[in-house]
Amino acid sequence: MTEEFRPEYKKKSIRSFVIRAGRMTDGQKRAFETYWPQYGASLFEGPLNTEQSFGREAPLVLEIGFGMGASLLEMAQNEPDKDFIGIEVHPPGVGRLIQTAGLAEVKNLKVYMADATDVMDDCIADNSLARVQIYFPDPWHKKKHNKRRIVQPEFVQKIRQKLAVGGVLHLATDWENYAEHMQEVMEAADGYANTESAGGFSGRPDYRPITKFEVRGEKLGHGVWDLIYQRTV
Repeated sequence: MTEEFRPEYKKKSIRSFVIRAGRMTDGQKRAFETYWPQYGASLFEGPLNTEQSFGREAPLVLEIGFGMGASLLEMAQNEPDKDFIGIEVHPPGVGRLIQTAGLAEVKNLKVYMADATDVMDDCIADNSLARVQIYFPDPWHKKKHNKRRIVQPEFVQKIRQKLAVGGVLHLATDWENYAEHMQEVMEAADGYANTESAGGFSGRPDYRPITKFEVRGEKLGHGVWDLIYQRTV
């Protein structure tokens, strides 16, 4: 990882991520030079002017932790009526996404390489999001590391503040223990209602693509759990 391609964040004691060593390909490095001016957004530029950034007013979707970006790119292409903001801390994934988005001439995407909490605090307007997506976050499965899980009571309230009333928070994980943790957090969260009328987990909605590792996991008998909660107040 080269020095200039580093995530932005403010100092804090507990993070939901670690910066993993990951070598960028030459193509990913070139992507930063070629496409970051088009797709990149900086934490330190303050509030994102979405109308100016996207050149229109449209429903806004935020994905936290998009990995290598394949599913986020697919959603942006499949839902051209919406604008998408992605947040990821791992430079190879960011490089890959902006490279593929640039080659596909995608217009409805902006990317932060930064800490999600910082971006939410400083860049995303209250009541502005139609959907927030957190797909397959790091489960931090050791009990001593559970406090690092991104889905925590304080964080889902931060998200609620950014969602428009009627907007949804969509969580997905392939770790059953984390799914139970997510459900526990969301059921106790003020201002949210489960969109599944019978309660519990949802089926995968059409807009969430099936990832390669999800297909691989299904073949090995692994489950996937989706939770979709709507902001009510």
